[in-house]
Amino acid sequence: MADVFRQEWGRITAALIHQTGDWDLAEECAQDAFAQALRRWPRDGVPNRPGAWLMTVARNAAIDRLRRSSTYRAKVEELAVMATRETGTDGREPDADDGAVPDERLRLIFTCCHPALAMEARVALTLRTLTGLSTAEIARAFLVPEATMAKRLTRAKHKIANARIPYRVPPADALPERVPGVLAVLYLVFNEGYSASAGENLIRRDLCDQAVALAQVLAELLPGEPEAKGLLALMLYQRSRQTARVNDRGDLVTLEDQDRGRWDQVQIGLARRYLEEALAARRPGQYQLQAAIAGCHAAAPTAQATDWPRIARLYQYLADMTGSPVIELNRAVAVAMADGPAAGLAILRRLEADDALAGYYLLPATRADFLRRLGRNEEAASAYEEAAALAGTGPERRFLNARLAEVRSQGQQRG
Repeated sequence: MADVFRQEWGRITAALIHQTGDWDLAEECAQDAFAQALRRWPRDGVPNRPGAWLMTVARNAAIDRLRRSSTYRAKVEELAVMATRETGTDGREPDADDGAVPDERLRLIFTCCHPALAMEARVALTLRTLTGLSTAEIARAFLVPEATMAKRLTRAKHKIANARIPYRVPPADALPERVPGVLAVLYLVFNEGYSASAGENLIRRDLCDQAVALAQVLAELLPGEPEAKGLLALMLYQRSRQTARVNDRGDLVTLEDQDRGRWDQVQIGLARRYLEEALAARRPGQYQLQAAIAGCHAAAPTAQATDWPRIARLYQYLADMTGSPVIELNRAVAVAMADGPAAGLAILRRLEADDALAGYYLLPATRADFLRRLGRNEEAASAYEEAAALAGTGPERRFLNARLAEVRSQGQQRG
C-alpha cells in the first residue's frame, strides 16, 4: 500500500483538482479512497490496476459530496460523465478494468510553484498535494508549528483562487521562464532533506525521497528539458552517498573519510545515464554542472584519486553562470584541494570582504579547515568556534567541536 500511495497520490489528487477546482475536496476524497483500499484490499485482493480503482472511488466520493450543493450541479454531471466513460457503466463497483487515470501532475506542479506564491508556500503546497505528506509531517520537516504550516497552506490555496492563478502548464513560450522556478522548489526540498538546516539529524531521508520522486515525474513529463534530467541526476548522485555521510552514532562523516564501498552504485548508474541524456541536448545549465561535479566524486575510487582540477573548473563555470556566493565557496574548496589551502584562502578573503555569506556556518568552517591544514592552529581554533556557534544541526556542531579540540591539542603540543 505504501508503494501504491507514493505512485498514485499525486496522480489522483491532481486529476480531482482539475476536475472539481476544489483543492481541499480533492485531498479529502483521495484520502477516502486510500482508506477504503486499506479496508477492502486485504479482504478482496489488490486490483490489477490499483490506480484506476482508487481514481474511481475518489471521483465517486467527490460526486457524492458535490451533490449536496446545487451550486456544483454542472460539476457533478461532468464528473459522472467521466466516471461512466472510464468504467463503461455508472452502477458497478470499481475494478481492474477501469480506465487509466489521466496524468494531471504537470499542471499541478506548475500551479503549486507559480511565481505569485511565496517560496515557502510553493514548497509546502507541492509536498502536500503531490506527495501526500500531512500538514504535521511538513511542519516537522521544516521545524515550524503545525498551526503555522496549516495557515501557510490555506493562504496559498486562497491566493490561487483569489488571484485566479490558472491550473495549467504554461504555453511553450513561457516555459523557459517558469521551469527554473519549479526546479528551484524541488532542489530546495531535496537540500533540506540532504543537509538539514536545523535539528538533531543531518539527513531527512523522507524529504530526499519525496524530492527525487517529484524530480522523476518532472523529467518524465518534460522530456525535452535537460535541466530537469540534470536536477534528477544531481539528486541521485547525492542520495547515493546518504548512508556513508553519517556513522552509526549519527555523526557527520566528511566526503574525504567516507567508505565509498557504501555508496549506492545503482543510483550512481542511473544518475550517470540521466546526466548523459541531459548533456546530449547541448543546453548546459546549473543543475547539469552540479551533477557533473557530483559525477566526478562518484567516479573516483578513493578520495585521493578525485580529479580536483576538473571540479575546480566546473565550479568556475557554475560561479560564472549563477553568481552565487555559495558556489564560490565550493569553488574555494576545490581550488584548495587542487592547488593548496593558501589558494583557497585567497578566494575566501574576497568572499568575506563582500559579506554575502555572513552568518553562514560553512564560511568559517571552511576557513578553519584551510588554516588547520596550513598548521595555523590558533587561528583555526577561533574559526571552528565561530562555525560551531552558527551550525544548525547536532551532527555538524559535534564535528566542528571535535575538530576544535583537535587543533587546540595540536597547538598545545607545539607550544
